[in-house]
Amino acid sequence: MNDSMEEELRKKRDMLYYNQLVTNERKAEAKRNKKLKKKRSTSFGSQKVDFKDYIYVPEEWEGLAYAIYFVLVPYITGAIFLFLVVARGSYENFMLLNLNAFPIVWIIGYEIVAVCLLVWILVLFLNYDPEDDDY
Repeated sequence: MNDSMEEELRKKRDMLYYNQLVTNERKAEAKRNKKLKKKRSTSFGSQKVDFKDYIYVPEEWEGLAYAIYFVLVPYITGAIFLFLVVARGSYENFMLLNLNAFPIVWIIGYEIVAVCLLVWILVLFLNYDPEDDDY
């Protein structure tokens, strides 16, 4: 009877030792994963970008919506620029401009939109704090 109690006690000690080894290994692995995750999330360029967070896009019509935005937003921006800067806000002078030159008006608007987006990205970069990421 004494041998069986010692055997049982030895098994319990072995199990306790094994559990401690497993716990220590899990803690070490968790620390490694945390360091890897922290290293991955410290980069501004490694963020996930989803355009649906910034503009309205219908669920099943993403391609068409992006195409319309790609064509209309620069064209409208270019037309507004021409009205305000070139025609100096005068409707009569604006009507003298040839707005049928779609590529020219679109390119002017595209450049304005591109500069605005680059400035916005720069501001986001300067305000970026890697410790705020929870993704």
